Parts: sequence; structure tokens; C-alpha cells
Amino acid sequence: MNLQSLQNETILMFGKPRAFSYQEFELQLSHHNLIVLDEATSDVTLIIEGRMMNPYEQNKSDQLYEELGIKTISIDQFEKILVENINERNLLMSLKLSRDKERLKSFIMNSCISDTLFFQLIKMYNWGGEDFFDNDSNRDVSAAFIKRFYENIERNHNVEYATTGFIHLISKTKRNDVLEAIIDLEPSKLHPKIFHALALNHYADGSLQLQLHKKSQEYIDEALSLNTKLTLELVDLFLNKEIYKENIAHYRILDSELFQRCLEMQLDVALAHNTSLSKEMQYQLFMRDKQEIFMALAQNSALDIELFWLLETKEDESLQQVLLQNPVAPQEFLQKIYEKGIYLDSLAKNENTPVEILYQLQLDSRYERYVKTNAAFGKHIQSHNIGWII
Repeated sequence: MNLQSLQNETILMFGKPRAFSYQEFELQLSHHNLIVLDEATSDVTLIIEGRMMNPYEQNKSDQLYEELGIKTISIDQFEKILVENINERNLLMSLKLSRDKERLKSFIMNSCISDTLFFQLIKMYNWGGEDFFDNDSNRDVSAAFIKRFYENIERNHNVEYATTGFIHLISKTKRNDVLEAIIDLEPSKLHPKIFHALALNHYADGSLQLQLHKKSQEYIDEALSLNTKLTLELVDLFLNKEIYKENIAHYRILDSELFQRCLEMQLDVALAHNTSLSKEMQYQLFMRDKQEIFMALAQNSALDIELFWLLETKEDESLQQVLLQNPVAPQEFLQKIYEKGIYLDSLAKNENTPVEILYQLQLDSRYERYVKTNAAFGKHIQSHNIGWII
């Protein structure tokens, strides 16, 4: 169904618009020469089922369909057709010239418009020097932004009404365009945590990272140095700064060139923590035969299994305890520790520990709490539905 075909219809609407304000809805109808009735006539050929239909309207709609075969369309479908036919350039110009803040806000809150148009509209909004939720208008716009881009918001719907919603959105999104839009929001400058979260997001492109760095704030640079996909330009810069170079070795995704550079800078312990180490890189570090490197490798959740067993043969007590807490610890190793009766608290915490062992450990009051907070054990109980209360 397209707009041209609708111009030939006699349209009856029950209920109210959803995405558009009522005033904007009327304006769009007038612009497209559409006449929508609110009372049934004999020549009605299409019914729009809007939101908040009362029981009488619902019954009438059903009756017209059953008796006369009049087709229906939901308000969501109808408004989507209207949005698809908006001339975005003309709309932006109209909003700019009129300075109609309420109309601008109504479009920002319209879930049917494209993201591209939304980003253009949000740049036009005047926050009045106030924070995201300092007044009703800012609150509505902020909530519309978060709601549009926050995935599975229905699981955490209150997040759209707090500044932490922006921080959560930044930490979850994989979209650089969303991050770019947030950094440009006027109230963002009031919240250092927003810039910190932006700097940590490894989906932020090089341009955005550089924009953050140019703010010349130490807390932002520190967060950038923890970014696993920090641009090479900033990698070069931070490797020459004493306070950031270990972060680069620890967190930045490595290639052979960066790995060798960090080795030459004696950053081997920090490197040993890096989860992007290839098997060959791990062994190269292992061959340096340093206790600090062994301990760092033992904590690395990407540790190669063969190397795990090599570290285990060191028979060092502190090393054994660290290996025991590593999520890659093989069940044979965990079984061996259990049979020895040592480090059982760490064993109870490890999600890799065989369920049979966890059942045994939970019988001991010393380890019961650790078992009950073990995520793997909780999932096992829920999947088997055996009534265990976590």
C-alpha cells in the first residue's frame, strides 16, 4: 500500500495517532490531501485502527470488516507510510526557519523516522544550557534518544529516564554514529562518566577517539589507553607515556609488530595479561622464564591449554591457585585439585568445576556460599528445575 493509493480511499480512523502528535498528524494528512473521517459513512473503504481504541470502536471496526469486508490498517503501518513520504530536506528547513521547538521535539520522539533524520534533528534541539533531565522537554528528548538505540530496553525500561541510561547505552552499542551523536549532545559535557565510557568503547572510530583525546583530560586518555582497538596514532603516543604504556601492552589487540615493540620496551608482564596473544606469543613470553610472567599468563583467560599444563608442572603454590581460578582450567585439573583437598574455596568459585564436585562442596558450610553464587551451578539448577534456591 502506498500514499497514492490512499488518496483514492475514503478513510475512517478509530483511536489516536501513535508516532505523531495529533497536531502533526493532521498537518501530514492535509499536506498529502488525505481526508480521514472519525464517523462511519457508507462509502468508507479503509479503516485505520489507532491506539487507545475504546470497546465501541473495536466492535465497530470488527463489524464493518465482517459485514462489509472493509479492510483495515494499523496506525503503525499508516504512520510509516506517512514518514516514508516526508521530504526530509523541506522538513529540516521548515523546522529551522520556524524555530518551533514543540514540533521539532515531536519529530525527535517519532519512532518511525529514520536514524539519519533523527541525528539531524537532535543537532537542532536547544537544550537551554540545562541537563538531560532538568526539565520536561529535555527529559522527553533524552528518553527518546535512549529508547531508540538501547537494545532490549523492555528488560530495563527505566533506564531511559536517567543519565546512567546514556552511559549504559554507550557501553552496549556497536554503532559509531550513536557514539558521535552522544558526544555532541550539549549536556554530555556535564558528565565526565559519559566521556570515559565513550573512550572505552572499541567501536568508536579513529576520528572519535582523536576528538576525545583533544579534550586534554587525563581521565579520558587513561580510558582510551584501555581501549582494545585504540587507533595506531594514539598507540604510538601512549607508548611514549610512562603512565599509559602498560595499559597498551595489556589491553590493545596485538599484531606481531606491536607485540615486538612492547617486548623491546620490557612490557612482558603486561603483555602476558593480554587476551589477544597468539599461541606463539604466549610461548615466547613463557620462555623468558620469569615468575611474574608465569603468574600473568596463569590469569589470562585465553591461555593455551598446553601452556596451562606446562605452568601446572611448576608446582608453585601461588601459581596453582591462580590457575585454579582461570576459566580455561581443564576439568581434569580441577578434579585433581579436589582429590588433593586443597584450594577448595577457589574450586567452588570456578565455573568450570564439574557439577558433581560442586554438589559435594555445597554440603560443606565453608564453601556453600561460593557454590551458590557460582553462575554455572545456578544455570545447572535452573535448567534441571530441581528446586534449589540460589
